[in-house]
Amino acid sequence: MKKELIKGNEAVVKAAILAGCTHYFGYPITPASEIAQAAAHYLPLIGGTFVQAESEVAAINMVYGAASAGARVLTASSSPGMSLKQEGISYLAGAELPAVLVDVMRAGPGLGNIWPEQSDYNQMVKGGGHGDYKNIVLAPNCAQEMCDMTLEAFDLADKYRCTAVLLTDGSIGQTMEPVEFPDEFRPAPYKDWAVYGDAKTQKNLISSIYMSIDALQALNRRLQQKYAEIELKEQKWEDFMTDDAELVVVAYGITSRVAQNAIEELRAEGRKVGMLRPKTLFPFPKKRLAEIAQTAKVFLAAEMSAGQMIDDVKLAIECKRPVEFYGTCGGSIPTVEDIKNSIMAAYKKRIG
Repeated sequence: MKKELIKGNEAVVKAAILAGCTHYFGYPITPASEIAQAAAHYLPLIGGTFVQAESEVAAINMVYGAASAGARVLTASSSPGMSLKQEGISYLAGAELPAVLVDVMRAGPGLGNIWPEQSDYNQMVKGGGHGDYKNIVLAPNCAQEMCDMTLEAFDLADKYRCTAVLLTDGSIGQTMEPVEFPDEFRPAPYKDWAVYGDAKTQKNLISSIYMSIDALQALNRRLQQKYAEIELKEQKWEDFMTDDAELVVVAYGITSRVAQNAIEELRAEGRKVGMLRPKTLFPFPKKRLAEIAQTAKVFLAAEMSAGQMIDDVKLAIECKRPVEFYGTCGGSIPTVEDIKNSIMAAYKKRIG
């Protein structure tokens, strides 16, 4: 393993290359621009392809083309740019094409500002584009996981023939931390459904248009079966002091790192608090939250949004316990004191 001090954004590109990614199409936008910059530097060194498209709309359709030809392909953007990609992401879902997308979230709505936020949750976890589809959504909370989850995302995308998203934020993307990269290079697997331009695959057809109602209904049924399988098999999370916790914080990304410090301080004061950190947002870790709800008395959804994750927490525990909320917007990262105060307010309100 090779350890390197590196930004989370750049770690994505190095991990993608190690995962066999050969193509990147994108358009620069803060705070995700380092991903495009690193891709422009490293991909030509391995004989890969980097294209700065004329727009995010063009970039996501280039992703569609490369994925159709069997390549492992990456694109990245930030919140307004991901909005522009939604039609193309729906087309990828309709054609069952694997690709990896990185969303380095910034504050919104509209142009907003370049500071970190977590307000793309609904857009990426609930679909965002038209039609009944889902993305696999991974939620790294450090530069190391930006590497590890990129490697995982390519494997998951190919396994299920769908888009896999790293949903991160400007803070994680811009932070420099030590990252251990694997030594081995993993070439992209051969895909017998792709169009490689040879005699063997010339009859393969990649399309998301179905003129027959019955054929389109069959596709949608197959997609829903696929998403149900993903929910069953791919839920991932991290427990932090949940075994005896009376109050459990649910947080991801940079918010989870702040919450962990707050919980450590409150534990030192004798408070029975813990945290469940979703490492996958789809599939949401319903199984583990339902187990925790058997002993915990109250939950606190903490996120840098107006409460986009809270309904998923409530559904996971079947509303058997109260769920309180703490959130920030506009690019404001909560402090340890902010999280401690919100925990204590919920604790006193619900437990006493």
